[in-house]
Amino acid sequence: MPDPVTARHRQRMVRDQLADCPDARVIAAMAALPREDFVPPDARACAYADGALPISAGQTISQPRVVALMLAALRLAPGQRVLDVGCGSGYAAALLADLVAPGPVIAVERQSTLVEPARTRLAGRNVAVHLADGSIGWPGGAPYDAIHVAAAATEVPAALLAQLAPGGRLVIPVGPDGEQELWLYENGTRVSLGPVRFVPFLSGTA
Repeated sequence: MPDPVTARHRQRMVRDQLADCPDARVIAAMAALPREDFVPPDARACAYADGALPISAGQTISQPRVVALMLAALRLAPGQRVLDVGCGSGYAAALLADLVAPGPVIAVERQSTLVEPARTRLAGRNVAVHLADGSIGWPGGAPYDAIHVAAAATEVPAALLAQLAPGGRLVIPVGPDGEQELWLYENGTRVSLGPVRFVPFLSGTA
């Protein structure tokens, strides 16, 4: 049975943090998805706080308003193919799956300890989670209509741009800690979505 306390917190998140989100489908998806299922048990009470939360392996689940900003910028539609780089707990992948169903979501995560828990949380959704180096994307699933990256790179990996479909969109934070900016890449151009703070984008697997 749904927890009425977390349901109220989720409604408050929508009211207080997502008011500026221009995509009604993104708001509806975030209003329906229990974020508390994607954080550690001792953080459930803070699941809807206005900030990022630690999960494990030195990773985080992003601030709700930043998640909404990124998803809205991707302008997702049913049937699209999406790559999620830095799957973490699986929260963004679940939202991506809900927004593009029945289209597939390929999620890659470099931390081996996060992969199986994410697969468990995402069971039954149109998401495939892989242990992989996010800097090379997932060529076997390309091209992608949208690529969502949840770690800050010093520069945009060329492999990710190469895996975009014509007209596809990539959202990625770029820059060192304290000086990161969120960028939308589309049709050879880029647009700033504002300052952000993410964990660093690392190559390889761990």
